Amino acid sequence: MHEKKNTILIVDDEPQIRKMLNIYLEASDLKIEESETGKQAVRMCASIKPDLILLDLGLPDMDGKDVITAIREWSQAPIIVLTVRSDDEEIVAALNMGADDYIIKPFNADVLIARIHANLRKAAIKEAGEPEIVNGYIRMDLVRHEVYLQGEKITLTPKEYELLRYFIINRGKMLTHKQILKEVWGPAHHDDLQYLRVYVGQLREKLENGTPVPKLIVTEPGVGYRMEVIHQEEPVAKAKIA
Repeated sequence: MHEKKNTILIVDDEPQIRKMLNIYLEASDLKIEESETGKQAVRMCASIKPDLILLDLGLPDMDGKDVITAIREWSQAPIIVLTVRSDDEEIVAALNMGADDYIIKPFNADVLIARIHANLRKAAIKEAGEPEIVNGYIRMDLVRHEVYLQGEKITLTPKEYELLRYFIINRGKMLTHKQILKEVWGPAHHDDLQYLRVYVGQLREKLENGTPVPKLIVTEPGVGYRMEVIHQEEPVAKAKIA
């Protein structure tokens, strides 16, 4: 099982640029996905839900600014334009269409990485109101994608991480099966109840050490689940580090 890393989608039709970016981003512990065209990039944004997009404007099938417009119809993932176009009009147009940052090629690798991390931090704060979320003895670092239980780091799979994030953001609220499946897995999985039960069971195992009667993620029969609000540092059995 692998810990969740921030996923960066590189949208550029030049193989040399993608290869160079791969080297820089992997060295910064980031996960990379690649797209050569604008249409493919829009589809990938919907399927893999990247944490940030690096976008060239000069794509073979459509202008990069149109890609920004298409993505912004449903996603607020940070978009950093990475292009040779240096005209003020191009910069203003891209930012007005929804880009978060604009970097002109050739670029300094350290500056690019710093801009990426700055935009990831802003996105995490925008989503949850802060760069980390806490429920009692559970703490999630939304920038580093790390989870701590009573101060001890635990390992979750990417989907377990997303499920826990959704539960903590909505702690104290009753969430229906369809709500959870839609937000964490996407609309195509809104009826996969068994799939959800398996992942809730895995989370309970890691957070509550398989307690016979779960107290943290409570089942509402026939409806869904609710994560209880933890008001103090309650003692729990030692988590499984898995």
